[in-house]
Amino acid sequence: MCGIAGLFDITGHQAFDRGLLREMNQTQFHRGPDEGGDFLEPGIALAHRRLSIIDLSSGQQPMHSADGAVSLVYNGEIYNFGELAAELKGLGYQFRTRCDTEVILYAWQEWGEACVERFRGMFAFAIYDARRQCVFLARDRLGIKPLFYSLLHDGVVAFGSELKVLKAHPKLPRSLEPRAVEDYFALGYIPEPKTIYRGVYKLRPGHTLLLERGKSMPNQREYWDVPFEPVATGSEADLCEELFARMREAVDIRLVSEVPLGAFLSGGVDSSAVVAAMAQLQSDPVNTCAIGFDVPQFNETDFARQVADRYGTNHLERVVASDDFDLLDTLAALYDEPYADSSAIPTYRVCQLARERVTVALSGDGGDEHFAGYRRYRWHMNEERMRNLLPLGIRKPVFGTLGRLYPKLDWAPRVFRAKTTFESIGRTAVEAYLHSVSLTSDTQRNLMFSDAMQRELQGYRAVETFEHYARRCPADDPLSLIQYLDMKTYLVGDILTKVDRASMAHSLEVRVPLLDHKFIEWVSGLPVNMKLRGQEGKYILKKALEPHLPHDVLYRPKMGFGVPLGKWFRGPLKKRIRESLLEGNLAQSGMFCQSYLEQLVNDHQSGLREYSAPLWALMMFQASMADDDISLA
Repeated sequence: MCGIAGLFDITGHQAFDRGLLREMNQTQFHRGPDEGGDFLEPGIALAHRRLSIIDLSSGQQPMHSADGAVSLVYNGEIYNFGELAAELKGLGYQFRTRCDTEVILYAWQEWGEACVERFRGMFAFAIYDARRQCVFLARDRLGIKPLFYSLLHDGVVAFGSELKVLKAHPKLPRSLEPRAVEDYFALGYIPEPKTIYRGVYKLRPGHTLLLERGKSMPNQREYWDVPFEPVATGSEADLCEELFARMREAVDIRLVSEVPLGAFLSGGVDSSAVVAAMAQLQSDPVNTCAIGFDVPQFNETDFARQVADRYGTNHLERVVASDDFDLLDTLAALYDEPYADSSAIPTYRVCQLARERVTVALSGDGGDEHFAGYRRYRWHMNEERMRNLLPLGIRKPVFGTLGRLYPKLDWAPRVFRAKTTFESIGRTAVEAYLHSVSLTSDTQRNLMFSDAMQRELQGYRAVETFEHYARRCPADDPLSLIQYLDMKTYLVGDILTKVDRASMAHSLEVRVPLLDHKFIEWVSGLPVNMKLRGQEGKYILKKALEPHLPHDVLYRPKMGFGVPLGKWFRGPLKKRIRESLLEGNLAQSGMFCQSYLEQLVNDHQSGLREYSAPLWALMMFQASMADDDISLA
């Protein structure tokens, strides 16, 4: 795994400063500590940090074509590079290395922009073609690898693997994007293509961006989307057999490595499935690692141990203290922009643990989104049945009123906590789903933001991001719709971002077989009752895994990868949360209603309400933006 950086003048051929390019590249040293390289010509600058995985002795970047006309910097893995190399050799290309980087170089020369459609893997890359006077940027289909870019005021496009690469450029705009702030406090992350800064973007998954000298408007193109096209189905037993065979093949192509390789093993269904497949594909014991907590409700290590014992893995396990909050400032710097998923803490620790033994680790990410494993899918579908009984014109006033009047009973048993359900039934399906996944409600954000911030938003609401993707969803059933929304927002903006930054902080490459695009294309076309049947999520996946995993691992309640935030804010972080929210740059920014923030802190710390999610989001916002001027003045 690697990091890329670059500058391209779309208006002319200005000379770039090698010192600045190297400073930008050095900010991502952690992504590639093995080697670094750069390339400059008038109007173009490329830089690269390398974490060597395949063909350790060659494959240095930037890599150039034999005639020097095409140059490439690349982050990722192309798993079918052997097949593509054979095809390209048949077309007359002569290879100097055994790595996938050279395959991308020649694929561009042979197929142009369509080259990305042939790649199977995870990637973000930049190709400079001197003949065409262009730079071609591309990101993989699911967004496993990140890519940021910005058109600066002098006509230069800056790009890189992390936002900190661009932040090293003195001309990068650093004014906050108000809509990104609204999105962040709704979701806990900033969804693609926005970043926290105006004029700075993430390239969307499954998209390419062509920058041509002399053309001020970049040409952005979507080359892939989740198809949801029905697949041929046989008996349930046949589907189970085909599912495991397809999953096993997706795992198999990710086992190629010239450095030590292993897997995360949380004890959940998805990571256990990946380990089971790995164990059947390799003769040596699988290297597995697991993180546990000293609080039982957050500890899954017993289940991880069951899988490790069954397959005789080389298992490494460590228990982390439940007061492991010292990472707060580390995480704020790591993510470059506000990010409020507290499971980033255990994710950071499990990557740190894995790196003690391996350089490459396979993970089970993606299974919940594609097989409908989240509890919220069940809740949404139950509510959807109720929404279908009455038209919105009746539901909205009746259940909207009930939702407003019903008290918020965080302390009560779930059967008495009907406020959220009433509110959801009174909304459209898309509004209701956003409401179910949000850290804060529309009402809370209205109270949280100052009048000045409300004016900056100009009526924008976070639900508009969901509505954008809902209009584009290829499927017409309610379950596939919310899965699609998650794939376009939560999966890439939260889960994959979390894993990329946490793993790269430790120079660890993470491969994600359940997000293999060929596997996803097949899974997306399965009947919805094979994913969610009654109240059982991941139905067909669990059935397919019954011969391979213990029953307790497959059918136990889902735990998640959480930390005890509520306890922290009433205990060891009690003082810090007050200082973060009620003093310093957050209080002086003019963005927030300080009396409401004080109410959040007081109500939570008194035990009257459970506000750990918005408090964590506010604290991480303050920590992330500590070096920025966030004043609205």
